[in-house]
Amino acid sequence: MKSFLVIGLGRFGNHLTARLVELGNEVMVVDQDEERVSKMASVATAACVGDCQDEQVLASLGVRNFDVCFVCVRDDFQTSLEVTATLKELGAKCVVARADREKQIKFLKKIGADHVIHTEMDMARRVAMRFSARNAFEYIELTPKYAIVEIETPKEWEGRTVAEVDVRRRYNVNILGLKTGDEIIPLLDPEYRFQEDAHLLIAGDKNSSLLLMNKV
Repeated sequence: MKSFLVIGLGRFGNHLTARLVELGNEVMVVDQDEERVSKMASVATAACVGDCQDEQVLASLGVRNFDVCFVCVRDDFQTSLEVTATLKELGAKCVVARADREKQIKFLKKIGADHVIHTEMDMARRVAMRFSARNAFEYIELTPKYAIVEIETPKEWEGRTVAEVDVRRRYNVNILGLKTGDEIIPLLDPEYRFQEDAHLLIAGDKNSSLLLMNKV
């Protein structure tokens, strides 16, 4: 379990908060709009009404104690910049800021944001990769070079063991596990025999993953 601070309760901030809580984390939400805070108070672990452009408000939250602070302010880039900068000055461990436009990314990084989320760019990249490859059910980009992909078991692997296929050496990817519905079963046994229509979660560099996806 981790602790998160979510600043700004627009649609993105609300969805982010709900998902983080579903994953078993502690989440504090902050917004200067009392109605928005009230709506999320029953979802979040803690909720606070406050103007986060005020350094004293941020300082009172104890930002050093959160594993990650999300700046989800939208429609006011100046506020997003100020909040991000203040969080870093107060010693926040990790600050993730949201950008609505591509040119905002470099400014947020310049003032100290550890990560910047551009929802449209991130989604476009993910969708492009997923639908460019045949039979890829899910695609998660870890870094510009590495990704996790959900695929069907390649026909030529069916009935053979992980050791026999020699996945790591031949394909330069790792098999993380099997996916059945919403359940993921870690796959660590080299004697596991691949089954027809089983979904696999693989991790590796994007080029190797893409080649493997197109073999399915």
